[in-house]
Amino acid sequence: MFNIFKDMSDKEKKNEEVEEVEETQQEEGAETKDKKEKKKEKHEPKKTEKEKDEDTITELNYKIAELNDKHLRLYSEFDNYRKRTSKERIELSKTASEEMILNLLPVLDDFERAMKAIEPNEQTATLREGVELIYNKMYTKLQAKGLKPMESIGTEFDPEIHEAIAQIPAQDDDSKGKVIDEVEKGYYLNDKLIRYAKVIVAI
Repeated sequence: MFNIFKDMSDKEKKNEEVEEVEETQQEEGAETKDKKEKKKEKHEPKKTEKEKDEDTITELNYKIAELNDKHLRLYSEFDNYRKRTSKERIELSKTASEEMILNLLPVLDDFERAMKAIEPNEQTATLREGVELIYNKMYTKLQAKGLKPMESIGTEFDPEIHEAIAQIPAQDDDSKGKVIDEVEKGYYLNDKLIRYAKVIVAI
C-alpha cells in the first residue's frame, strides 16, 4: 500500500517538473522574442518629422482619392437613375398617346367614309363642309402627335406592313404583287407602325 502511494507521489513530482520545464521554456521563448523585437527597433532608423509629415500627407491623399472615387460612383449611379426614369416617363407618355390615337383611328375612318358618301351638290355642300372641317381639325391634332398615314396603293405588297384581305387577277404584269386598293388605311406613330393597312392585292 505504501508503495502505491509512493509511486503516485513520484508521478506527481515528475508531472510538476515537466510543467515547470515547459513554463520555463515558454518564458524564455517570450523573453527571446521581446529581445529580438527590441533589437529590431534599435536597428530601425527613427523617422524624422519631415518623413512623418510626408507619410501623413500620403495617407490623407489616399483618403481624398478614395472619397472622390465614392463621390464619382454615387454621381454616376444617380445620373443613370435620372436618365432611366426620364426615359421611362417618355415611353409611358408615348404609350398612353398610342392607345388614345389607336382608339381614335376608327373615328377618322368614319369621317373619311362619310365624306365619300356625301354627294357634292348644293344641298349637301354645307354638311360636307362641316364634316371636312371637323375631320381636318382632328387629323391636324393627331398629326402633331406624330401620326402619319401609310401610302399603300401602287406599292409592292409587304406582309410586314400590309394585311391582304382579298386577291384579284392582275390586269398586266406590272401590277402583279402590288396593292391595287385599300380597304382600311395603315398608320405610323413617330415612325412606329401602329396599324396594318388592309389591302387588296393583284396576283
